[in-house]
Amino acid sequence: MIRIVTYSTKPRGGVVHALALAESLERLGADVELWALSPDGAGFFREPAASTRLVPVPRDEHEDIETRILRYADTLADALASAEPADVHHAEDCLSARALLRLRGEGEIASVVRTIHHVDDFESPVLTECQRASIQDVDHRVCVSRWWADRVRADFGVDAAVIPNGIDAERFRSCPASREGAGATFGWGDRPTVLSVGGVEPRKGSRELLAAFARARARLRPRALLVVAGGATLFDYSGYRDAWRADAERLGLRVAEGRPADTDDVAVLGPVPDDQMPALYRAADTVAFPSIKEGFGLVPFEAMAAGTPVVTSDLPVLEEHLTSGHDCLMVDPSDEVALSDALVRVTTDGDLRASLVRAGRLTAHELTWERAARSHLDLYERTLSRV
Repeated sequence: MIRIVTYSTKPRGGVVHALALAESLERLGADVELWALSPDGAGFFREPAASTRLVPVPRDEHEDIETRILRYADTLADALASAEPADVHHAEDCLSARALLRLRGEGEIASVVRTIHHVDDFESPVLTECQRASIQDVDHRVCVSRWWADRVRADFGVDAAVIPNGIDAERFRSCPASREGAGATFGWGDRPTVLSVGGVEPRKGSRELLAAFARARARLRPRALLVVAGGATLFDYSGYRDAWRADAERLGLRVAEGRPADTDDVAVLGPVPDDQMPALYRAADTVAFPSIKEGFGLVPFEAMAAGTPVVTSDLPVLEEHLTSGHDCLMVDPSDEVALSDALVRVTTDGDLRASLVRAGRLTAHELTWERAARSHLDLYERTLSRV
């Protein structure tokens, strides 16, 4: 039995990884159980094709993030303590790793595997220690990129196997909607549209993208629109979002919550149902991904599979699979002018767009969840041989 544990049911990177990995392992014939902490009893963002166990936990909007993380981890550990025995316990984040480490300390389980997607720069001593323990104190580690495996070795003195994410490329490629039809579904039709997926967050470079879009807008076709989707998280980014909205007002950009009107310049959609994501990518002319930190970065690959060209950060984790000028355009996300120019080129240059779409689809199809699942099975076999 392989038990994979994640901190949420929302469509964040680690949760998507946990769900897709569990499903792929089951398709390969493995006995898998996916456990997830479920604030207020919420189900997964899409229907799982794998065996799942949800652990309800009440949400308290008045508690601070440190108290919440500790309470959530204890709730998860208490539930897992009553579970049937499993051969492998695999944590997808520091919260679930904390729960599993408690059980290992109590003699309930033998070892803990942890996927390290990226390392955060927490200011909180509690969260910093939670993250450190989840990296240094576990028995086996996986990183989704070579760059992060190198950083983990340099900063924490421990080794990690490297297993890249997979992409369900066929799901995004096979969307039947045309660009115009998909745009009409979401309310912007054929307006030139730049899409950002990941919400308004510091790590996603949201303020830099807003400034770059404002700079680029006059050089795009009339009525250009910036669409921001996603954003469910445990952390409180309200201060950053307030600053982002102040930026929009200063830049003269009219922001809509949800479906945009013709007079709106920016639309903030929030989380989009998973079954609508292929059409959402198809409804954009360009996907912008100016993140300043990623573990792997699924969004550019999903967009490429859907046939939408991408402007992305020149992060080392993305350069492991992408080549600027071949399957995407890469820029320094802090360079507002370069980001603006790249958005204009990708949105308006037909020859460049066609070239990026062709190469991008090939790149997206090279990464599969089946390959990732087989690599994990090999890892699990090695971990069991050391118990």
